[in-house]
Amino acid sequence: MPETTQGLHVVAQTPFHPDGAVDHDSIATLSEFYYRHGARGLTVLGVSGEAQTLAPDEAVAVAASFVAASGGRAIFAGVSSPNLAILADVAAQVMAEGARGVMIAPAASARTDEALLSYFDTVFERIGDVPTVLQDFPAASGVQMSVPAMARLVEAFPQIGVVKEEDLPSARKVAALRCALPRHVRILTGNNGLYLPQELARGADGPMAGFSYPEMLSGVDRLMREEGDVAAAHALFNRYLPLLKHEAQGTLGIALRKESMRRRGALASAAMRAPGGRLDEHDIAELDAIVAHMDLPE
Repeated sequence: MPETTQGLHVVAQTPFHPDGAVDHDSIATLSEFYYRHGARGLTVLGVSGEAQTLAPDEAVAVAASFVAASGGRAIFAGVSSPNLAILADVAAQVMAEGARGVMIAPAASARTDEALLSYFDTVFERIGDVPTVLQDFPAASGVQMSVPAMARLVEAFPQIGVVKEEDLPSARKVAALRCALPRHVRILTGNNGLYLPQELARGADGPMAGFSYPEMLSGVDRLMREEGDVAAAHALFNRYLPLLKHEAQGTLGIALRKESMRRRGALASAAMRAPGGRLDEHDIAELDAIVAHMDLPE
């Protein structure tokens, strides 16, 4: 897994019909949209993919639809759950459907280094040799993983081939992990791409983030890592920054992102499943005003 996991791996939205049912038809158009704009793989069933609103059978079906639309590209599926039986069952099912690996964040109870090791020891006893993305996102998990603790996890569990680094300040932690990890793993970054140029400069292998204009994320990654054109990368990033920042507003930001992607033809509906965000007329007007001043592509 580490050898191939570089570049943009979009955290995919989950499409819903206005009545809240999963829109599997839009998964195909959404996937084509992501790949056309530079995604090398997708991460599904993430926090911004509204995984918390899906029943386990729905989550597996969503992952299967993304795999079917992947054309052989990597699909990683978030399976984090406080219920280890559900975590293990969903992990087994998404892997059977063709996922490349799973993404797991620590349980909220894992508050110490020893508790972290014990938790993941139990997880890997349950799921076996499934390739795993270790998600470091304390804002969502409530768990602060230190660099030494993460190094111990990587050393103890060869299943971990990728770290998704979202602890702030993320660029500094990327650099610390690069020095501390006992073997090479890919480090991808999230936080809606807000700090992407700095994270890439410190050694990240690409973004694992969502944005309604994923071509910016893939373009900045290509310019920084492959072409070494730092000035052009920052110029591209800055062009999209007003909208990127506007989408970084939690549940409201997901609703804004989905609306922008509906307008771009990637989704049939911008609906979120309850209790997700709903845009009012003021939200729409603000989005229109921001986009109008940015001269963005269709």
